Amino acid sequence: MGRTRTYQWEDPAILAEAARRMTGLDFLRELQAGRLPAPPVNYAVDFTLTEVEHGRAVFSLTPGEEHYNPIGSVHGGIFATLLDSAAGCAVQSTLPQGMAYTSLDLTVKFLRRITVDTGVVRAVGTIVNKSRQTALAQAQLVDAKDRLLAHATSSCLLFPVPPPQG
Repeated sequence: MGRTRTYQWEDPAILAEAARRMTGLDFLRELQAGRLPAPPVNYAVDFTLTEVEHGRAVFSLTPGEEHYNPIGSVHGGIFATLLDSAAGCAVQSTLPQGMAYTSLDLTVKFLRRITVDTGVVRAVGTIVNKSRQTALAQAQLVDAKDRLLAHATSSCLLFPVPPPQG
């Protein structure tokens, strides 16, 4: 065991409370600007929200050995985590204060292998359709040359956030 990685994170309840009192876009902009702590998964996988606007969210990751599967390339779960985050946050960016979402499904198509030699990859999520109770989003995982590495679609359930207790 010659390689190690250590990370820490803030209490995720801070984020849940902030999300409750902001629009989805304002919440994501606060995360992007670093005025709110990143969620624990961002530290575990080491990816970053790099762009956000209404109906669009982009996450970036520099692949490392810590992302590898047993056959020497980035694990599909890392692809899926990036794509799910981008698609979900594209939905979240459209939500008014008091509304939240949860993913109902995620369909991923893997198109190219990713290794440490691939360099920075970006997951670009966009809204396809939104109604009162559901939203459909898509996300594309691309490399620095904008070559498509993977694609995903996600259906999300939209629901009102319960008011804070107490």
